[in-house]
Amino acid sequence: MATIDVPEQVSVLADAEALRKACKGWGTDEKAIISVLGHRNAVQRKQIRLAYEDLYQEDLIKRLESELSGDFEKAVYRWVLDPADRDAVLANVAIKKLSPDHHVIVEISCTRSPEELLAVRRAYQTRYKHSLEEDVAAHTKGDTRKLLVSLVSAFRYDGEEINTRVANSEAKNLHEAVKDKEFNHEEIIRILSTRSKMQLMATFNRYRDDHGTTITKNLEGDSGDEFLKTLRATIRCLNDPKKYFEKVLRNSIRRVGTDEDALTRVIVTRAEKDLKDIKELYYKRNSVSLDQAVAKDTSGDYKALLLTLLGKED
Repeated sequence: MATIDVPEQVSVLADAEALRKACKGWGTDEKAIISVLGHRNAVQRKQIRLAYEDLYQEDLIKRLESELSGDFEKAVYRWVLDPADRDAVLANVAIKKLSPDHHVIVEISCTRSPEELLAVRRAYQTRYKHSLEEDVAAHTKGDTRKLLVSLVSAFRYDGEEINTRVANSEAKNLHEAVKDKEFNHEEIIRILSTRSKMQLMATFNRYRDDHGTTITKNLEGDSGDEFLKTLRATIRCLNDPKKYFEKVLRNSIRRVGTDEDALTRVIVTRAEKDLKDIKELYYKRNSVSLDQAVAKDTSGDYKALLLTLLGKED
């Protein structure tokens, strides 16, 4: 369930004019920018960008980048982009960091639908002139590279059909590999990168029923092992993405100094999908609403935008 509040009737021309007015003259009207863009879905935001360019022969995104700054500018930029293009940017930023954010690649690979992931790969190629798989391979190594390249290259079956016999067999294969601490076993990577999400959920459930514990619990190990961390994130994203994103939000707020990148990423990528469910889970886990936690940990226009996307005005 989405959290953004979108009016039934929208005039993209009026919106484009309002944004032009907000960016003209002395000082930028950030509240006007939030009141327009914070209440428009992806299709409407794209139409506004096209209308703005048509009216003023200027790229709205570039104009906003020049007018805004800091975490607010970054959040607006990521919100205004088309979802596939936004994921391409998020992936590129994650890959090119001195210490790459492998979990961002995992999120994009494992929580998007097969068609969405294909759109991300196309957007990445258009924007950066080479493939996402190529860049992931160039900036990772060893077992982590094998896993991530397999995940970003995947095009999974997206239906509801489950093969119980396969679930039983692959739960057993996973347990054998985990028991022998062969976490990099090719069977683990094959299963995680090729099976449908419904099939994987059946396999993970069979694993839990047979062994009295979840596979991620059995994968606990050296906290500094990058491959193990990436493997656990992969399983969590495939098995229960809402639970995974709740934990990312919790960690981004609880740490000493807010992790604005993670906070922004989850809110802008899930606001039109399942952020309402993630909010409910957050409240159950933390006994405080996500709105309150975000309001306490952020400030200014950045705070106002996040709260708008969460469905709560500041």
